[in-house]
Formats: sequence, structure tokens, C-alpha cells
Amino acid sequence: MNARSSLVSGHGARAAAGLTALAAFTCMPPTVDAQDAENGGRIYDRWCAECHGAEGQGDGPAAAYMLPRPRDFNQARYQIRTTANGELPTDADLLAILENGMPGTTMPAWPNLSDEERSDVIAHLKSFSRFFDGSEPEMASLGRDPGSSAEAIESGRSAYESLECWKCHGRSGRGSGQSTATLEDWRKHPIRAADLTEPWTFNGGGGAEAIHTRMLTGLDGTPMPAYSDALEAGVVSSDEVWNLAHYVASLAPTLEPRIADLVLASRVEGGLPATADDAGWAAAESYFVPLVGQIIETPRNFAPTVDGAWIQALHNGDEIAVRVAWGDPSNSPDPAWEEWRAKLIPLLFADETDLGADSLLADGMALQFPAEMPEGSERPYFLMGESSDPVTLWMWDSRSGVAEARGRGLGSTEAIEGAGLSGTGTFDDGEWSVVFRRPIQSGVDAAISLAEGVAIPMAMFAWDGSSAETSARGSVSSWTYLYLEEPASSTVFVAPLMAVLLTVMLGLAAVSSAQRRARNVGEVTQAAI
Repeated sequence: MNARSSLVSGHGARAAAGLTALAAFTCMPPTVDAQDAENGGRIYDRWCAECHGAEGQGDGPAAAYMLPRPRDFNQARYQIRTTANGELPTDADLLAILENGMPGTTMPAWPNLSDEERSDVIAHLKSFSRFFDGSEPEMASLGRDPGSSAEAIESGRSAYESLECWKCHGRSGRGSGQSTATLEDWRKHPIRAADLTEPWTFNGGGGAEAIHTRMLTGLDGTPMPAYSDALEAGVVSSDEVWNLAHYVASLAPTLEPRIADLVLASRVEGGLPATADDAGWAAAESYFVPLVGQIIETPRNFAPTVDGAWIQALHNGDEIAVRVAWGDPSNSPDPAWEEWRAKLIPLLFADETDLGADSLLADGMALQFPAEMPEGSERPYFLMGESSDPVTLWMWDSRSGVAEARGRGLGSTEAIEGAGLSGTGTFDDGEWSVVFRRPIQSGVDAAISLAEGVAIPMAMFAWDGSSAETSARGSVSSWTYLYLEEPASSTVFVAPLMAVLLTVMLGLAAVSSAQRRARNVGEVTQAAI
């Protein structure tokens, strides 16, 4: 057992563990030479100190805008490891983070560093903590994967219930459990439960194997426990932990969704879906649009709740329906999330004075279009337009419902009457689904009239009231395009028919030509006889 594992085993052993580690650190020869660590320090100061701080305490100038906060290397609490709970990571574990980053956090990958430079940085990181005593940490025993099957996934679902994973991650895995609003990291900062339906945001990697490793080793410094204790106590078996990992992996797509450049609104006959659960949406393809924090203008948000949305669209030539779905753990306004909001404000929005009056804010979503069809590639300013070039906004929030507005910049909107926008919003266990419906022709000058067969610029905004977010202080997407499918032309049917007839005619001509040649050959042969 090394000094780090002694530290986490109990308060009574902390002093002795610290002295033992300090003695080991000062007496044992270093695992890397001084020049390596010195070079790693120079690289760290250039690329890492802005977030992690000059002394590695996670308090760099940029740290104040991040959630979760950057790693404090002095404490040697590492989430992503292949070692047992409470143990230090291996050099390979640290190298994997430098190579891959930590999705779901602000820690990026560092492909610009060479293998030698990464090794030097690792030497420097280890020098921040006395717990790295020169010994090589042992990898945890992860066991053999029995494989995935319908029975294994059902067993994993039962383990998900019995181990009460749903209390944090929610029944559907979207991070909407009853304990989510109270979760804290080791520094008493609020921390979000992982959305298990988005494995591309797992900071230790997606897939059953990576998920299983996180379950056995835990995520040090977070509320996520290590199931190795439950395994040793006989609460669950090794196979059941593997089955749980396969169940979690089954909650999401196996591949990260492709980012949509264009959203096709398929043309259908008859009425359009009016609710999110309408069977008519089966006729519409679903497209993924990522969202990021609005950090261009104040008030900025570097750690937004909503990181992406799925969008579908249908039209019938007269009217269009658009369905947008996104993950949000809270159905705001929700008094149960006031504790979360109260902790979050001083961490992310300490420099804003208006938040004291912000209570029980609503969740919301807005679709943005130009005020009128643009020419060529021209598009208005993507943050809700500007005074000289306004935009059309289809807006919804969980308190007041749907409204159409003209946007002249963040926080500057005016209602548009008479364009015919309607819609509904539905919350289901950590997911909002909103349906917008509107005539294609707006009928008013202030709002855009859509057109078939044209790529129409479209952007998206989302905000979570329980995280003190508003339409100006939330998530934004880049521009994508909405394309209304044109009606099928008669040439769609005539052209294939003509091609078939031409093929038949050419075939008949070829057969006739072959027959003539055969007759001519026969006649010549007969004459020769």
C-alpha cells in the first residue's frame, strides 16, 4: 500500500502516512532525472499553469470559469486510473489523459506535445505531490468480461436498481436523479452527474470496458464510488459488475453522432405532429446539433448545462413542424434545485450583480432564422442578431410557452404577432422535447417566410434555469441549415420509366441485329455448300 492509499483509508492514519511518504520522497532516488522534470516544468508553465496554477493547486487564472475545477496535483486525487480505489495512477494512466484529454471537462488532449515532452510533463506533475514516492502503482484486477447479451443487460439493469445508481444518474441515465442537485466534489463544489446517454462526454472513455474500469476503480474526488468494495463484500459478483457496465453502454449509441450541417424537413401529406410523442415523427430523420457555452458577450457562461440537441422537421407544403429534444436534469423552475443554483452562482457568475434577484428561472429553447431569406451565403450575427440586422426567433420556455420574436442582440427581443407560431413542451426524466409549428408563409413582414428547396440558415439557443441560465447566458450552436423538401416532380416518375423503355428498346434492337447477322451467316453458308 502506498502513502496515497493510506491517506484515504482513515483519518487516524493520515499523519503517519504523510510522514512515511515524505521520508520516502526525500530518501528514494527519483524515477526520472532532474533535467526531464525541469523541462516538464517549462512545458507546464507554458501550457498548463493557466488552469492548474503555478503550484499545481488547480487555481490558475482560468480556473474560476470552469466546472468541474481543474485538477489539484498537490492532492494527487486522480479520477481516471487503472489502479485500485485510492491508489495513485500509473505513468500510462497520466499519459492517456495527455493524449486523449478528458471529454466532459475543459481538459483538452495535447497532440502538439511529443512523446518525450509528455513524459517530461508527467515527471513535473508528480513532483507536485509527496505521495509519488518512486514506487510503481499496481494495476487493479479488472476480471474477465463474460460478454454482452440480452440476459446480461437485463442483469445489469437489475444491478443499476439494486445499487441505486438511479439516485444520481436517474432512471433513464440522463443525470436527473433525486440526489443530483446536492452532489459535490471533494472541494465542496457542485458537480454534475454524468449523462449516461452521452458516452462521448465520459472523461474516462465510453464503451463497456472503460465503464467497467471506472466502476471498479471509482472516480477519486467525486461522489462516484468504487464498486470494488461492494464486490469484496459479496453485494455483487464480478459478472454482475460487468453486466452493469454493459447495461450502461446500452443506454446510448455506440458511436458519437455526426454533427448535422443540414436538417432536412421531409415533405409529408396531411396533418403534422402536434406533440413530441406523436407517431408521425417516425417519418423524420433525427439530426444532432452540438451546443457550447455563450462566452462571446457578457454575461458569459463557460460551463453550461446543455451540450447538444436532437432536431427533426416535417412539412406539408403549408405548415412546418420542428421537434427539438435535449438533456436537462431539472424541470425548471424547481425549488428543489435552489441549493444547486446557490452554490453555482459564486463559482461561475461571481462578477454579475443581477443574479441575486434571479430566482426560479425557467428552462428554454430558441430557434434562430434570418428576418428574411438571405442572398447567397450572407447570415446575420449569430447571437440573436443586431439592431441593423435583426433575426426571427421561435422561442419557448417552461413557464410561458411559445412565442415568436424579433431579435436585435442578446437580451433584446420584441414580440411578433400574427405569424401563427404554436407549440408544446414535454419533460420526461431528464429530457425536454419541444414541438414548434408554424405556417411556412409568416404573413407578417417582421418574420421570415420559409421556402421549399432552399437552404435556410438556422441556429439554436438553450438554457437551464436551475443553473442560473437565461437566453443570454446559456448554450449556443453554430449556424446550420434547414431545408424544406420539395414536392416530387413528374420527372421523378417519368425519367425512370423512360430509362426502362430506352433499355428495353436498345435490348430489342440488339437482339434483332444479332438475329439478322445469324440469318446472313446462314445464307452465306448455304450458298457455299
